[in-house]
Amino acid sequence: MSTSNMEATTMLPVLKKKLAFLSGGKDRRSGLILTIPLCTEQTSMEELSATLDYLLGIPSEKCKARGFTVIVDGRKSQWNVVKTVVLMLQNVIPAEVSLVCVVKPDEFWDKKVTHFCFWKEKDRLGFEVILVSANKLTRYIEPCQLTEEFGGSLLYDHMDWVNKRLVFEKFTRESTSLLDELAVINENEKSNQPDKDRPPDCNALPSFDPETVLQTGHELLSELQQRRFNGSEGGGGSSGGGGGGGTAWSPMDDELLAQPQVMKLLDSLREEYTKYQEVCRQRSKRSQLEEIQTKVMQVVNWLEGPGTEQLRAQWGIGDSIRASQALQQKHEEIESQHSEWFAVYVELNQQIAALLSAGDEEDLLELKALQQQLSDVCYRQASQLESRQNVLQSAHEFHGTAQDLSQQLDGLLGMLCADVAPADGAAIQQTLKHLEEKLKSVDGALQGLKEKGQVLLDQMSNQASWSYGKEAPLENKENVDHIHSVMEDMQLRKQRCEDMVDVRRLKMLQMVQLFKCEEDASQAVEWLGELLDALLKTHLRLGDDSQETKVLLEKHKKFVDVAQSTYDYGRQLLQATVVLCQSLRCTTRSSGDTLPRLNRVWKQFSVTSEERVHRLEMASSFHTSAENLLKESPEQAELMVLDLESCEEVVVLGKSLLDRLTVPVIFPDGSEHFFGSPGDMASSAESVREKLKLVEEKRFQLEEVEQLQDQEEALETEELES
Repeated sequence: MSTSNMEATTMLPVLKKKLAFLSGGKDRRSGLILTIPLCTEQTSMEELSATLDYLLGIPSEKCKARGFTVIVDGRKSQWNVVKTVVLMLQNVIPAEVSLVCVVKPDEFWDKKVTHFCFWKEKDRLGFEVILVSANKLTRYIEPCQLTEEFGGSLLYDHMDWVNKRLVFEKFTRESTSLLDELAVINENEKSNQPDKDRPPDCNALPSFDPETVLQTGHELLSELQQRRFNGSEGGGGSSGGGGGGGTAWSPMDDELLAQPQVMKLLDSLREEYTKYQEVCRQRSKRSQLEEIQTKVMQVVNWLEGPGTEQLRAQWGIGDSIRASQALQQKHEEIESQHSEWFAVYVELNQQIAALLSAGDEEDLLELKALQQQLSDVCYRQASQLESRQNVLQSAHEFHGTAQDLSQQLDGLLGMLCADVAPADGAAIQQTLKHLEEKLKSVDGALQGLKEKGQVLLDQMSNQASWSYGKEAPLENKENVDHIHSVMEDMQLRKQRCEDMVDVRRLKMLQMVQLFKCEEDASQAVEWLGELLDALLKTHLRLGDDSQETKVLLEKHKKFVDVAQSTYDYGRQLLQATVVLCQSLRCTTRSSGDTLPRLNRVWKQFSVTSEERVHRLEMASSFHTSAENLLKESPEQAELMVLDLESCEEVVVLGKSLLDRLTVPVIFPDGSEHFFGSPGDMASSAESVREKLKLVEEKRFQLEEVEQLQDQEEALETEELES
């Protein structure tokens, strides 16, 4: 299919004048109808010639071979103009013109002249020229192939045709140029595909947007098809029969309306554009792959370079909580820098994963290698960061435990260095318990320190292992020595405290013993006082006879033995307190008033006991003498004299005993104390009084007997004398 050398754009003002046009109608030989509508104004032959050249460039050669029927509408023109136009056709399209129909005005021109003139020129012109009226054109051309001005039914809008022609030519021009460009781009891409070092212009872009050109083409094709449909409908309607409508539209219409050319261009364009899209996809994929590779290497280079150097420079663990916190803050800054690169890693990993799921076979190995390299470096660096963080955390815990342990040891040492001045044994026991708890807490803290120290040492060893073959720096060895030094120092301090606790424990146990001795000594004083009190208040009976009095003497002896034992026990306890005070070096401490009290009570008891013994012995003598005296019967004179003397003695003894019972016991301090109350003493002396009464009665009897005997002797003497 040929196209005009001229373009509608360049001669748009001329085309708009509608000096000539192809309506799309055909003659009975299927030749195209060319209409030249002459007007009253002077027609420019030059412009008409250009218009005809343009119009004749549109149909194909095959179509041109069928010949043209030219309708020269001279109804509004002069004959000489019509003649000039007809003659001009000889020069413009002599071979293609089969018939020229000159439409004459109804009442104008000389028929003879015009008819004769054209007949005479027929052989020279090469085509037949007929002069017809407008209503007679249907003799030569079907009405459905004629436009309205000639009484036909064929629809034709010249401005619409011009606009469509502009669009068609623009599409043809742009699509043809685009096809050439896409073909060059696709061919270059194909030939350069294996070459990694592609030239810079290999990514050239087409001059027109393929999507826009395709859209224009589709819209144009749709318009052309719509026009053909309307034309077919209109043509059929005006033909007056199916035969006319059926033959009215031949393949020439498609050629004239440019549908085949547009369709062919669209097909070619779609084919090349599909190839170009694949080229763009490959370009995008390569660009994306190169971009990812660049970013991957940026991440890898930073992590293996500055990132690793930052970590390699960090070995310190500090020597205190504050120092370790400062190191942790520094590490957080390093982690913050790494986090930015790890975020890039996450994004890249997602992009690589997306490419892997939709990537080509040849890219899979490269993508997987990039992904593996990126993951290995990132995970290794993250592991090193975590390892360093663990070391710092363990160092912080180690220093914290060491600080707590040191404070505990200081507190324990302070307790051990303070003077012990407890109030009693219970306070000492409480202090001992507190010391033991402190020591146990220190022991647990030291064990915790050793465990944390070992964990820290293990982690530092792991940190040294990823130093990429480099030996651990001197700083790391100093850290190890520092950890061991802290643990050893704490162990020694704890041992010293343990030794001091042992000494303090012994001292405090001795103090407990001292308090116990003092307490027991005081108890002995109380017991001795109770014995004294019992002696004075309850040991009152003197016995009803000599036998009972002896029993009371024996009991009193045992009672005294108990008191003696109590006194001796108290003396021993007080002696022990003296020894303990010397051992404890309690120079300011003494037994207080316990020893004087013990001695004072013992002396009081001794005086009271002696008085009790003396009274019992007097009672025993009294009862024994009285009983012996009362057993004897006064039968012999000698015995009677003796009994009388004995009675006197017994009476004196009894009265002395009764008198003594009323006398108080005088203590060494001069105080006086009585055995029981006066009533108690009277009751205890009742048997003595009764027995004394019997003795006195017997004495009285003896005295009476003695008087009788004296009287008898006197009488006898008198009798003898007389």
